[in-house]
Amino acid sequence: MMRLELVKRTQKSRLMSVLSPVIAVALTVVFAGIIFAAQGHSPLTGIWYFFLEPITSLWGVEQLITKATPLVIIALGLSVCYLSNNWNIGAEGQLTIGAIAGSILPILFPDFVSPVVLPLMLLMAMAGGALFALIPAKLKTIFGTNEILTSLMLVYCSNLFLDWMVRGPWRSPQGYNFPITIDFHEWAVLNAVDVGGIYINLSAPIALLLVIVLAVVMRSTLKGFEIRVLGQSPRAGSFAGFSNRRMTAFAFALSGALAGLAGMMVVMSEIGKLQPVISPGYGFTAIIVAFLGRLNPVGILIAGLVIASSYLGGEAIQTSLQMSSKLATVIQGVLLFFVLAADTLILYKVRLVTAREGEGAHA
Repeated sequence: MMRLELVKRTQKSRLMSVLSPVIAVALTVVFAGIIFAAQGHSPLTGIWYFFLEPITSLWGVEQLITKATPLVIIALGLSVCYLSNNWNIGAEGQLTIGAIAGSILPILFPDFVSPVVLPLMLLMAMAGGALFALIPAKLKTIFGTNEILTSLMLVYCSNLFLDWMVRGPWRSPQGYNFPITIDFHEWAVLNAVDVGGIYINLSAPIALLLVIVLAVVMRSTLKGFEIRVLGQSPRAGSFAGFSNRRMTAFAFALSGALAGLAGMMVVMSEIGKLQPVISPGYGFTAIIVAFLGRLNPVGILIAGLVIASSYLGGEAIQTSLQMSSKLATVIQGVLLFFVLAADTLILYKVRLVTAREGEGAHA
């Protein structure tokens, strides 16, 4: 009898660490081609419509930037959590609560029209997302609960809360009984500007600025050093005077704040009001972006653009090939699988063990 066994490598290959995301993307493209062939379509045609055709026009590039922006912002916050060994899986819920908190001004105080409304909404959204993210953080540090489960379960609580708000106390009297709020006034929306034929709103440069700031923080500040040390060795961090409890609260609060910011920006720029669904799953997809980007801010920026193209690809194959747009979600999941598989093979090598060898090892 034989079995496969993972054996930890003595040294990690730097070259493969760099190449593994590229390999994962290439394997995902091959897998997507197989799916298209199984559905009776030409693999090359399917790959063209899914991965390339959406970005062959200025409108496609504009939509790519629009979809990538919230993914990048959320993934930046998640990367801090994961680097510090805190597993926040509930960014989708933090996005939702942030959007609700930021919408208080234009919904409850529609006559408050001022240039300060928009920055106040963004700050309130960040505060709402951060406070909501602190719930699993405190449950972990005080009661020792698993933050993966608590942060994930809170996503459903936030979605149900949003649904209740737009169907109940915040439902628009002029909405013909649809579950929507009143439209935001002009000072509460992000207007796009024409940049070389591409309309880009304020959220894109904010995302780029956040990438630069986080890259500097992680590489050149004591806080970045603290995050890395506590993530790799909490005991060593405690000897250095770092607090694991404070780091858990900080990482979750930062992650939640950025998720809330992204949620508010999506509502401001794309919807202009609250409704039962405000995100196509940005909070969950950002997890893939974070790992595909190797938890590095610049890598996350590139990964965000790659993953955002899958949303456009899903729409393209739906209209051109009459296939379900849900295939985009399948391909995103496959990509995450290949990324994690590649990371595992970088750290471990696979060995075939026979029953006799196993008995000898235990003897």
